[in-house]
Amino acid sequence: MISSQNGDITVYDLVEKYTSQRKGMRHSTQAGYKTVLNLLAKEDFGRRRIKDVRLSDAKGWLIQLQAKGKGYSTIHSIRGVLRPAFQMAVDDELIRKNPFEFYLGTVVVNDSVTREAITKKQEKQYLDFVRNDRHFPRYYDTIYILFHTGLRIPKFCGLTKDDIDFREGRLKVERQLHRTRDMRYIVVDTKTPSGVRYIPLTKEVAECFRHLLENRKKVKVEPVVSDIRGKQYHGFLCLDKNGRPMVALHWEKYMQHIREKYNKTHKIRMPDVTPHVCRHTFCTNMANGGMNPKTLQYIMGHSDINVTLNTYTHINYEDASREMKKVSNA
Repeated sequence: MISSQNGDITVYDLVEKYTSQRKGMRHSTQAGYKTVLNLLAKEDFGRRRIKDVRLSDAKGWLIQLQAKGKGYSTIHSIRGVLRPAFQMAVDDELIRKNPFEFYLGTVVVNDSVTREAITKKQEKQYLDFVRNDRHFPRYYDTIYILFHTGLRIPKFCGLTKDDIDFREGRLKVERQLHRTRDMRYIVVDTKTPSGVRYIPLTKEVAECFRHLLENRKKVKVEPVVSDIRGKQYHGFLCLDKNGRPMVALHWEKYMQHIREKYNKTHKIRMPDVTPHVCRHTFCTNMANGGMNPKTLQYIMGHSDINVTLNTYTHINYEDASREMKKVSNA
């Protein structure tokens, strides 16, 4: 028996109820929920009764959001909250069907920009520019590390002095560092258990870590950041001008400025290079170099090897031609 009375609750109230029951979330997930609730508070759709929302209504609203300038990835995230919220209503027998149970790609245009790996030549040109520029050399070591470890930028930011083992030549990766919208710093676990790993250090990468430690900003009070369990961490590798740990936004901005200056002084423009492009580039270079896929999966910290093979490796004609010649001459 479907309860018509409870079906009178609004979309906003349903999503608020759903999100309030989600416990132990990462701060980024909480921020995402708040963003969706803020959007629903402004939209007429958020005031609609859930029993009146049909499949065509749900699709139509998402189409409107894209027409208003929302990107595909943003709409994907919004639908990612509404779909389980409405499924909760179905499970509670408030409504019969979930109006958000459809393939998003058939409704809105996927305008997401694919973050491609850059070539080895572009990587060398980029790093040479950073090293030889008047203002950017202080960023060289970190960017080199990103290009040659495949680290996600929040995990790099979460590294401390104790995570670098120069004797064994390895790096321990087990946490991420984030800064919330209200400027609070928080340490969180990796997304999956596979994210906890040791990464072998090449001689060049180890040297970059030594430079970072030697040139680390000296502060009177060492910044300390806690995780949700209350465990405290200190000794973060990169500190900003205020003596606080650098986070992803710092490096995204630095690399944006580097690319903008590069493109002003070079005829051949450099593609958009971000910390995540560095990760894509590392994975692609390792794959093209013949690294065992399972080994690469471990280094990248992927729980699913399909992510390693299908998402982070970019093969072009030159790669295919080279492999064909290699096999033919074997």
